[in-house]
Amino acid sequence: MKNLELIRGKKAFIIDMDGVIYHGNRILKGAVDFVQWLDNNGKSYLFLTNSSERSPLELSQKLDRLGITVEPEHFYTSALATASFLASQRPGGSVFVIGEPGLIQALYDMGFTMNNVNPDYVVVGEGRGYSLEALERAVRLVLGGARLIGTNPDLTGPTEAGIVPACGSLVAPIEMATGKKAYFVGKPNPLMMRHGLRRLNSKREDTAIIGDRMDTDIAAGVESEIETVLVLSGVTALEDIPSFPYQPRHILEGVFEIPGSFGPDTASG
Repeated sequence: MKNLELIRGKKAFIIDMDGVIYHGNRILKGAVDFVQWLDNNGKSYLFLTNSSERSPLELSQKLDRLGITVEPEHFYTSALATASFLASQRPGGSVFVIGEPGLIQALYDMGFTMNNVNPDYVVVGEGRGYSLEALERAVRLVLGGARLIGTNPDLTGPTEAGIVPACGSLVAPIEMATGKKAYFVGKPNPLMMRHGLRRLNSKREDTAIIGDRMDTDIAAGVESEIETVLVLSGVTALEDIPSFPYQPRHILEGVFEIPGSFGPDTASG
């Protein structure tokens, strides 16, 4: 179920990273050629990731280490979307954060201060700083009135070593202990997709989203009426797809299928 000519004809692309371009620190098949194809054919593109750990500059540097040169303006993360959303809700507010520097910096840049006593929000993202002590404090703060925010609802994420817990799994104990449900800003929340389309200055009918997750990437595309391309190089297997009430428009083994031998400027596969 795929139409490569239709995919190649899109003017703009929203692209997930983990499971699409790389697994951890391992580049995936065809990723270099795919980005070169985007550049050579004048496509607008934005790497839209639910990961909140790294800033756009750090993501640019990571791709550079993996052999792909992409400027920071081509990246948008759930950390940036979360900071933007919270700034629209409570400008100059305060937060208690469980997460990595990319999330903390995004909140600082939007005018938020760190507060572990009586914050407006408890914000949870992925990160190695997750501990029982942080979890206990987060529970107390939410019970004390802080609103619970998750950067994204992903339960797991792919790495070169296999599947690991992601933000949704890390938020779950706080939800269970407090009886409060988190508000998740990342995909499939349409907020992320609207941010992406604005960054690309693109209409939804001219855009495709490429991702490896049915529950976030494909759901976001379906809900935003954007052409959906599922790649099987990440967490979703072919046998998983029928269990979902919505389906992707296209299913590819990986992004290596997109350049093919299309166009005179295309890099070889």
